[in-house]
Amino acid sequence: MKKRTKDGLLVASLAIVMLVIDQAIKISVKLGMRLYESIHITDWFYIYFTENNGMAFGMEIFGKLFLTSFRLIAIVLIIWYVLKIAGKGFPKGYLVALALIIAGAAGNIFDSLFYGEIFSVSTPSSISHLVPWGEGYSRLFYGKVVDMLYFPLVEWNWPSWMPGLAGKHFIFFSPIFNFADSCITVGLFMVILFYSKCLNWGIKHPEVPQEYKDKHKKEKQS
Repeated sequence: MKKRTKDGLLVASLAIVMLVIDQAIKISVKLGMRLYESIHITDWFYIYFTENNGMAFGMEIFGKLFLTSFRLIAIVLIIWYVLKIAGKGFPKGYLVALALIIAGAAGNIFDSLFYGEIFSVSTPSSISHLVPWGEGYSRLFYGKVVDMLYFPLVEWNWPSWMPGLAGKHFIFFSPIFNFADSCITVGLFMVILFYSKCLNWGIKHPEVPQEYKDKHKKEKQS
């Protein structure tokens, strides 16, 4: 099997597996919990069902159509980039990072594109259910992203002498997110911490420099 094909299969298979896991979690929450319902797992981890129109970690930025279109363009560009560098000697870890980013972006795109068409609305008093296409709570491109992972690791009340914050309750970490957000975050951290040079090479030249290949080969042999 050609190196290009192997790299492509690695990225595609990992992205598909992560996407299936993401959608399985979201659909089970959507069909099994009321909006804002919370399941206590530990004192620092809850399954807390919420929905948002925005980007990762529940942020509400720009319009819904813009965000969904932006995600679609971004994922097309990343896939084009992967096809460009496949088989050119880039480390497998870098390809894994790109696969995670693709899977995460695709997972949230799927929610935005289709959930409004195939699910009834979730409310604090009723659980959503599947409906025939077009009878859902919204239209194509305007579905809400399902979030459920909540990690209130540390909580405290600010002391009375703290200017502007006196007596206010603080939670770290307060954002509620989903599996797709986690994939994107892990993939980005991998690129930033371990493969920033690979990103630079991939943009400027579609192949890893020979000196990197020689160094990587020596490390594997030692």
